[in-house]
Amino acid sequence: MNGMLKEDLQYNWHPYTQMEALISNPPLLIEKAQGIKLFSVDGNFYYDTISSWWCNIHGHCHPRIVEAVQQQISRLDHIMFAGFTHEPVIELSSRLAALTPKPLERLFYSDNGSTAVETALKMSVQYWKNTGQSQKNRFISLDRGYHGDTVGCMSVSGVDLFVQPFFPLMFHSLKAPSPYCYRCPESKTPSNCSMDCFNELEKLLCEHSETVAGIIIEPILMGAGGMLIYPADYVSKTARLAKEYNVHLILDEVAVAFGRVGEMFACQLCGVSPDFLCLSKGLTGGILPLAVTMTTREVFEAFLGPVGSGKTFYHGHTFTGNPIGCAAAIANLKIFEEEKSLENVKKIAARLNSEIEVFAGYEFVGDVRTIGTVLAIELVQNKTSGIPIPNGSEYMRKIYSTGLSNGIILRAIGNVIYLFLPVCTNENELSDILARTHAVMKLET
Repeated sequence: MNGMLKEDLQYNWHPYTQMEALISNPPLLIEKAQGIKLFSVDGNFYYDTISSWWCNIHGHCHPRIVEAVQQQISRLDHIMFAGFTHEPVIELSSRLAALTPKPLERLFYSDNGSTAVETALKMSVQYWKNTGQSQKNRFISLDRGYHGDTVGCMSVSGVDLFVQPFFPLMFHSLKAPSPYCYRCPESKTPSNCSMDCFNELEKLLCEHSETVAGIIIEPILMGAGGMLIYPADYVSKTARLAKEYNVHLILDEVAVAFGRVGEMFACQLCGVSPDFLCLSKGLTGGILPLAVTMTTREVFEAFLGPVGSGKTFYHGHTFTGNPIGCAAAIANLKIFEEEKSLENVKKIAARLNSEIEVFAGYEFVGDVRTIGTVLAIELVQNKTSGIPIPNGSEYMRKIYSTGLSNGIILRAIGNVIYLFLPVCTNENELSDILARTHAVMKLET
């Protein structure tokens, strides 16, 4: 084993990883990255088919973002954002306010997706307290939703594998069934779907609206819950319901914003303007940690009052509004404008759509779903039963290892393997990635 890998296993604790398994299957030692490729010390390259955990947008080491970071770090590296401000955060806020649906015009910065969501949850609860409705302190979420790893985020998440050990720390939230079209309990298909699953969400809100602060969902694409893609109408109906029952709508777009689903923001596909919009991952193009929680003037004004009034939002992070992260984010947004990134997303989406029937033809594939730059393949023991191939099974491990041997990353979520491609992926790269994926898929179960 490489000496550096020995040191890695001696000191480092990798996330979402059974460390004992790394003894026989050590992590890949990556020494550099360029575009959508990762290069290991042994001379191999791997297509970054999962965008380095869904955050890389324009490829690694994009020269414009690198230059923006270099220029900014030579002027101002960091300053506390309480009582101070700086040009990069002002410009970034102005750009984001212009890009997102009205009336999202107030921005609170943090440094990752979990903190963006945690901020929204706390703001929502305190908003109702500040407006004399402190009984509104619960949340409705989806039973396969995932919103992060802080305690509040876990409390509104539903992926038991991630949260079960921490139940004693979590608060209770109301869970509605997720819109899981492939496993629809009513045996509906997209052609005859009447979104009966939405009725359970409506029922929960009808019964509990007096104590509910907000509804939180991942719009259109649920990531860690299994790469579930569901109708935009579900989101728009949820938005109408939230207004009708006077609760906040919190959209967690940490994973799906910045072109992933075909528009800059998923809420634009749904024609929805939420009360809170949570962004991170691709905000800086995937180069630096930065997050933002966007909200409305109405929410913001509920926190105004004399010093000592108890209305102040006592929440913050050391690196809130970091100038270097903001400079990277500004460069990211400029690339979208000048390199016509969304036009390339349409090309990727069309190609992925053309592959659906081919992937569906494999005997162990139960469902194939795609949107924007995302393709998800759900693996089953047989098509008739639809019984999932167990996560962690020898076959799923073989899919992953064979994928690496073929230069692609097919990291599973449960029984789902997927592509989560950078928006800059070109036609030749995409053809190569798909050919390599098909080579892996031809493995026998």
